[in-house]
Amino acid sequence: METNSIAIIVMVVTFLYLGYQGVPVAFALSAGAFVTTAFFTKISLASMVEQMFNGINTLEFLAIPFFLLAGDMMTAANITERLIRMAQVFVGHLKSGLAHVVSLSSMLFAGISGSMTADVAAISTVVMPFMKREGYDPAFSAALVASASTIAAMVPPSIMAIIYGAVGNVSIAGLFLGGATPGLMVGVGLMIYSYFFGPPGIQKKRATFGEMAVATRGALLPLMIPIIIIGGVVTGTFTPAEAGMIAVIYIILVLLPLMNRGHIKHLPHDFMEAAILYSLPLSAVAAASAVGWLLAYLGGPDIVRGWIEAVSGDNRIVIMYLMVVVLTIAGDFLDGAPAIAIFMPIIIALSQLGHINSVHMGVLVIVSLAFGLITPPYGLILLLSSTLAGVPFTRALRQSVPLYGVYFLVISLIIFFPEVVLWLPRLVIPTSVGCFPNPSGSGFICPPH
Repeated sequence: METNSIAIIVMVVTFLYLGYQGVPVAFALSAGAFVTTAFFTKISLASMVEQMFNGINTLEFLAIPFFLLAGDMMTAANITERLIRMAQVFVGHLKSGLAHVVSLSSMLFAGISGSMTADVAAISTVVMPFMKREGYDPAFSAALVASASTIAAMVPPSIMAIIYGAVGNVSIAGLFLGGATPGLMVGVGLMIYSYFFGPPGIQKKRATFGEMAVATRGALLPLMIPIIIIGGVVTGTFTPAEAGMIAVIYIILVLLPLMNRGHIKHLPHDFMEAAILYSLPLSAVAAASAVGWLLAYLGGPDIVRGWIEAVSGDNRIVIMYLMVVVLTIAGDFLDGAPAIAIFMPIIIALSQLGHINSVHMGVLVIVSLAFGLITPPYGLILLLSSTLAGVPFTRALRQSVPLYGVYFLVISLIIFFPEVVLWLPRLVIPTSVGCFPNPSGSGFICPPH
């Protein structure tokens, strides 16, 4: 066991060192796995390459490029502006109105792309110039846009939920439904913070009913996308991959001809860009799958479980808080996709130790990793947002710190009250959270939590 512990430490140190030297995550992870394999195990390097392939040879991953393509087409064709316009009509008159528009727009757009990166790019491009014009501190705008974009990781069709479900053999539909409530809670929490503590902005006149009707009508067709996706997946009509394909077909055949016919000639560029965006997380997942498999081979889950069990016993609350700390730190250095692949063996072991529902734990993991993407010292999503806002990362980080309170509250509610996550899956798809038909009558019997 001592040799295995040293091997795990060498693998982690190799990855962190190369990562800090600027080596791309996929290559840094691969190097850590290969070095450890060569010097501490009898496994052949060819077997590790095969494991990398096995890690991405999953049908559910086909959903990701289609959701990325859907988000990219919506942004490039300026269809996203209709969603933002609707948000502005409904909440723009409130104190700190444009801040509310950011949060509400993120909730709307997240239901289409499932991508935090796409959300940041879309909202930053459209809303940030107006925020600057109204006197909002660009650092606050960057912090708010980054924080709101994490909602895309929680609400359906979350790409992170698809990866978690595929890697951990957890119901993707259950994760979709389970993440909806925490995602909305983060969005509403950011709006409440902005109302009481954000910049006042320019007070606007409340929109008339007619203006609301016009804005809603303009956004109605784009809003059909999340309804089609979520409705189809939840009812079992089609898989997440098929849902992504249907969303793309709907945009090409319905939205573009009706809303931006001229963009059709740019579709080849959109397809290529989506392919490039897809290659980045997929290569990282391949490398992370090898690292996760090697971690399990070396007994990493048992080692970590022993450490945490020594501190927490089988106390579910303590286990989940410790997981939040570990995953928030990991999310700061890693994108959610490779982090999930690496930590899945440990997550499964700790879920068994604390008797935690797999969907409940999955949603907590996703929220924690998303939170890590806006925390210091790296915070990938916050770094992207600050770059687009043209402000130093440190300034955006200082403005982000008060917003962390929203995440602490939501994470604590998830931990202490499992029903925050489980009530909607139990209502719509009871079997997704371990319930089974009552053999002596109607309804379902659900395990305690």
